[in-house]
Amino acid sequence: MYNRRKFIKISTAGASLAALSRSAVAKSIINSESSTLPVVISTWDFGVPANIEAWKILGKGGRALDAVEAGVKIPEADMHNHTVGRAGYPDRDGHVTLDACIMDEFGNCGSVAAIEYIAHPISVARAVMEKTPHVMLVGEGATQFAVEQGFKKEKLLTPESAKAWKEWLKTAKYKPVINIENKQHMPGSKYNHDTIGMLAIDAKGNLSGACTTSGMAFKLHGRVGDSPIIGAGLYVDNEVGGATSTGVGEEVIRNVGSFLVVELMRQGMSPEEACKEAVQRIIKKKPQTAKDIQVGFLAINKKGEYGAYAIQSGFSFAVCNAEKQDLIIKGKSIYNVHE
Repeated sequence: MYNRRKFIKISTAGASLAALSRSAVAKSIINSESSTLPVVISTWDFGVPANIEAWKILGKGGRALDAVEAGVKIPEADMHNHTVGRAGYPDRDGHVTLDACIMDEFGNCGSVAAIEYIAHPISVARAVMEKTPHVMLVGEGATQFAVEQGFKKEKLLTPESAKAWKEWLKTAKYKPVINIENKQHMPGSKYNHDTIGMLAIDAKGNLSGACTTSGMAFKLHGRVGDSPIIGAGLYVDNEVGGATSTGVGEEVIRNVGSFLVVELMRQGMSPEEACKEAVQRIIKKKPQTAKDIQVGFLAINKKGEYGAYAIQSGFSFAVCNAEKQDLIIKGKSIYNVHE
């Protein structure tokens, strides 16, 4: 006979089973998320060696901030990379000017813009963050600060870059080419330009990001794009996630792109959805301009989920975690580039 005592026993057992089930599900979710951490992602194919360098720190339980700085220093030092760092193509007056910014899990940030004679602007940006009350230093002031901090001052215009600049001067026509980043080793690439943006989450679940570039080749002297601007080229919120950008910086600045992506993730969008919405904002404001330029966004949320979206096809990003260190993913896009 089904009496009250049996009912209580069955109910208690059922409640215990349900609690165990919920616990198992929760544990499964936690394990699933933690298995993706640490993780580091970065823009373009040349992000692979950068990620691998960052992983040397992340894989040992190190801080994301240290990882992103170490990671982007690899392309900054690459003498074959004319879009980032010491081998970057000059502006139209022959000056190699570099831009970079960095941001940590506490919201601290540092930046340098139009800095000359310093091979690793990302490390100067970190020094600005940690050793000054400021966020950004520019031009001669940034170079002066770097030298005072012990950074080596050196000539950055390489023979190869000088040759490309002199060739460009023959016609002096300026028009950025879509996705020239992917053609950086092709002979005669005149308008090579762009950025490496890197985002990382360490084993403790903390985020940091870095962004560094030599800017658009043969730009006006003094031109600064989105890369060193917090909220445009890079933004990190440790409660939500981080985002970075690539492409024509003017359009990213106009839309405060990386900040927008992070705020959209805060509202519940996935990284890919947030990047797509940011791209669509650019297209909506300047539909004709957008057909001839490239802008891409890359983002990661607090769970370690990542995604990207670009105006044009051809944008790629690199992913590195415990399972695979050299993964390259083709980003989705609104338009297809006909090459």
